[in-house]
Amino acid sequence: MKVSNVTVRRRLFIILLLAGVAFVSLAFRLAYVQLWKGAELAEKAENSWRRDIPYAAMRGEILDRNGVALAYNVSSPTVWVIPVQVKDQEGTAAALTGLLDMTKEKLLEKIKTKKMIVQLGPGGRKVTPEKAEEIRKLNLPGIVVAADNKRYYPYGDLAAHLLGFTGIDNQGLTGVEAAYDDKLSGIGGNVSFLSDARGNLMPNSTDTYDAPKEGLSVELTIDKDIQTVMERELDQAMTSLQADSAIAIAMDPNTGEILGMASRPTYDPANFRDVPSEVYNRNLPIWMTYEPGSTFKIITLAAALEENKVDLKNEMFFDPGSIEIGGAKLRCWKKGGHGSQTFLQVVENSCNPGFVTLGNRLGKETLFQYIKDFGFGKKTGIDIGGEENGILFKLSQVGPVELATTAFGQGVSVTPIQQITAVSAAVNGGTLYKPHVTKSLINPETGETVQTIEPEAVRKVISDDTSKEVREALESVVAQGTGRNAFIDGYRVGGKTGTAQKVINGRYSPNEHIVSFVGFAPADDPKIVVYVAVDNPQGIQFGGVVAAPIVHNILQDALTILGIPPRQNQIDRLYKYGETPIVTVPNLIGKTVSDLYEDLNMNFNLTSAGSGQYVIRQAPAAGTRVDRGSTIRIYLGDEDDISSPGS
Repeated sequence: MKVSNVTVRRRLFIILLLAGVAFVSLAFRLAYVQLWKGAELAEKAENSWRRDIPYAAMRGEILDRNGVALAYNVSSPTVWVIPVQVKDQEGTAAALTGLLDMTKEKLLEKIKTKKMIVQLGPGGRKVTPEKAEEIRKLNLPGIVVAADNKRYYPYGDLAAHLLGFTGIDNQGLTGVEAAYDDKLSGIGGNVSFLSDARGNLMPNSTDTYDAPKEGLSVELTIDKDIQTVMERELDQAMTSLQADSAIAIAMDPNTGEILGMASRPTYDPANFRDVPSEVYNRNLPIWMTYEPGSTFKIITLAAALEENKVDLKNEMFFDPGSIEIGGAKLRCWKKGGHGSQTFLQVVENSCNPGFVTLGNRLGKETLFQYIKDFGFGKKTGIDIGGEENGILFKLSQVGPVELATTAFGQGVSVTPIQQITAVSAAVNGGTLYKPHVTKSLINPETGETVQTIEPEAVRKVISDDTSKEVREALESVVAQGTGRNAFIDGYRVGGKTGTAQKVINGRYSPNEHIVSFVGFAPADDPKIVVYVAVDNPQGIQFGGVVAAPIVHNILQDALTILGIPPRQNQIDRLYKYGETPIVTVPNLIGKTVSDLYEDLNMNFNLTSAGSGQYVIRQAPAAGTRVDRGSTIRIYLGDEDDISSPGS
């Protein structure tokens, strides 16, 4: 059938029209791809070619309150291989074998892998700077030494549980390292290059470097020197007492700042795997729960004073040695009791029947409300992980016996951090503060403080006047009562002993105790509170004998470190038979030899040098406090040679 010219022309027109539409569509598509999507597609293509070698960020430092670095990073590069770029696999493996502490076979396995980039681990991970430089000098094709670092703790096990430690990837795992990991970590960087699917470098491409950003530094409330003193004392206690464990905490009672926190047994954060996991996972000062014993009596005392249930100086109490409550006989620690005494002496003597009486006067609702207000029964909220709650009786479970035992610190379970926080509130004027170990966050590049952790008052528990009475009573405990081993001459120290039987298999052990002491100074204006607890010391198991001397030593050094001067109007220490009293050296200068023995009053020995009738110099100087029986050295001469008094 013959096709007409008109039909041919029509068909050609349609074909041309369709071709035109297709061309225009293609042009628009190309324009869209080139102009609108070009950058996006080019970026996707480049990303598919891009290979990154990570450069670890420098983790922020952890500093004490005076800027001393307790944890920081040291350079520890990591070695990578780009397999396709290695020209001599056997030679490269042989060259690295002696440097990376890996077998040649293991290195060859890494080098021959089909992956684009491979880390030469474990031997090539976090190597020393010296070893990294040796590898760089080999100039091996395909081998890259990337910046990396590892954590360093310059003081070994100092504050180990508080600081915590990091994992192989520099991630915080425990302690401050974990609690502030997001602030310390920083942002990693990398070196990027473009390669094809086989790993060959793309022609005319260049490497790019995205520098890592260092993490923030964390400034703690800890004083490194106070921490050192505390750990020294715990080490000595563990050696001499052969205890199961021991803890110590120092706090600024006016802010809640932790000045020191330590426990034994301990570990080196850089080698945490060398000890059992329970050693490094349990920060005992915030994790350990136990019956506190008589240090808890401070809470009962504060509540009774606030509620006007007792007159310490003028009200008498007779202690026969025990008290009958709910059919149970609750005994005093002193066999036969303390007899007739004021309630101040009840506190000095840590008399259980006296505190049972105070608990009964308060009643269970009031006493337990104060216990909760002082922070017991729930976490304090301290800014590190691992804190426990402690345990209190439910009010519905509290009968006469439970009320009585709670009043003297038995039957309740507390943590050391709860105990020191509550005592700080009792003596600081009555305000409970949230404890914290972090003071500020610092930008390491500028040195500027980017965040300050301010003291946080939780609540007012007792009045200023009540707190003053508590301080005075606890100062009397140290000077006149069971806490005499914490007495520091020239300073006013308050405190309270604690001795609690351990509960083993649901029963009180007659032979194992947790002994403790909490002390503070100066007693008229507390600047530091120290709490020490020793678990199952061998030998004598009384807080006043075991823990009080440890607190004495910590306080004595800490007061000097903090620059706190001696105080006036100290209560004189009561000396028992066999104890050596402290006496004041008199001024002997200008005295004649015949007058001396009247002034010395049998308190001192005397040695002399020189000739003459008058004392012209003496040592120790007048006003010095020394043990009775100490020797005074005098220098004799003529009246014209007399030096100024006290020299």
